[in-house]
Amino acid sequence: MSPLAVGTIVGVVTTLFLMSGAPVAFALGVVAIGFLVVFDGLGSLNFVAETLYSGLDDFALVSIPMFILMGAAVAASRAGSDLYEALERWLYRVPGGLLVSNLGACAVFAALSGSSPATCAAIGKMGIPEMRRRGYPDGLATGAIAAGGTLGILIPPSVTLILYGVAAETSIARLFIAGVLPGLLLTGLFIAWAIYESSRSGRQLIDPNLRYSWRDRMTILPRVLPFMAVVAGVLYVLYGGVATPSEAAGVGAVLSIVMVMIVYRMWNPRGLWRILRDSMRESVMILMIIGTSVLFSYMLSSLYVTQAIAESIATMEVNRWVLMLAINLFLVVCGCFLPPVAVILMTTPILLPIIVNAGFDPIWFGVILTINMEIGLITPPVGLNLYVINGIAPDVPLPTILWGALPFVLCMVAAMVILCVFPSIATWLPDYLMGPTL
Repeated sequence: MSPLAVGTIVGVVTTLFLMSGAPVAFALGVVAIGFLVVFDGLGSLNFVAETLYSGLDDFALVSIPMFILMGAAVAASRAGSDLYEALERWLYRVPGGLLVSNLGACAVFAALSGSSPATCAAIGKMGIPEMRRRGYPDGLATGAIAAGGTLGILIPPSVTLILYGVAAETSIARLFIAGVLPGLLLTGLFIAWAIYESSRSGRQLIDPNLRYSWRDRMTILPRVLPFMAVVAGVLYVLYGGVATPSEAAGVGAVLSIVMVMIVYRMWNPRGLWRILRDSMRESVMILMIIGTSVLFSYMLSSLYVTQAIAESIATMEVNRWVLMLAINLFLVVCGCFLPPVAVILMTTPILLPIIVNAGFDPIWFGVILTINMEIGLITPPVGLNLYVINGIAPDVPLPTILWGALPFVLCMVAAMVILCVFPSIATWLPDYLMGPTL
């Protein structure tokens, strides 16, 4: 049987396992071990434990549970609602200002938590009811929060970019820097659409009876600025080469817990234990997926599937942008059915050699891949953010949320097109701060 035929069977079986509802880590592990035993015999089991361990034997992975702990501490507090309220007080006279405030709060909270569902939940619980009360259409109010939540996996510090960096053996600090300008670009596109849609509707959507004094605007800042200072500090030490991602993540996690305890008076041991428990649970899940994905990649490589796919694509006489279009369509489809962690860890070992051979920058491609994963978060059938929003506003039908998020999906596509035309948006800042790659 040819390697491509084996690869097709592996893809079908893996998809069936994942669609069955089995945990991603166990699905990948079972498929990998099963195909190794079938094609290489029982002797291949001798390499399973060693391969799993090698997949986790990377100091950079320490940053994942630390950033998750940092996000869990922030998500457990009122930081999200305070961010929303602070921006709302400053932007309430802007046409569509409440919508802009929610998107801005999503962007800032995304940098604090690094989690899309947490961003949707934290901002949406206050933002969606308030927008609907002031006359915003249900689709626009819910779709904006669903889309704004996706910024959590692009704006650094981002667990998704860490996973890509580990899978692609690429500098995580450089990836973080590369995500800054594209994250701001995408946030700007979201806000531009929000202002345009609010103005086009003929309703300024401003409450004429609402007034905030300068005192009101300033009093809320002490509850917001400390957390923003933590994120700025983490990014500064990373970009300045002062600390490694793991060291910066550890300090950021400790500072976030201290800030939560001081600013929001979260002294209750049960609350602190809940933060540690939730972050540990999510960290173990992600690390298990990383370990089994390495085993899965080893299986594909040992059966020559990865090499055969790369060779077959490399021999195709097509323009490299046609190739990139095909890869993006493939990633969007994968993102519609699988969580971002699984897609990145499964596809990066296969796609990276193709990307490099086609002359694309792997750092730039990491940003493109992440935006593709953002699209998957607000498109069915998985569309995790859609279900989070539906849980916040259960009286809004799921199709209404989806149609409200669709214009923001087009904004993501526009961002990818802009990055293809101007790739320096993602590569200039890393090269400027850390020097060009050799």
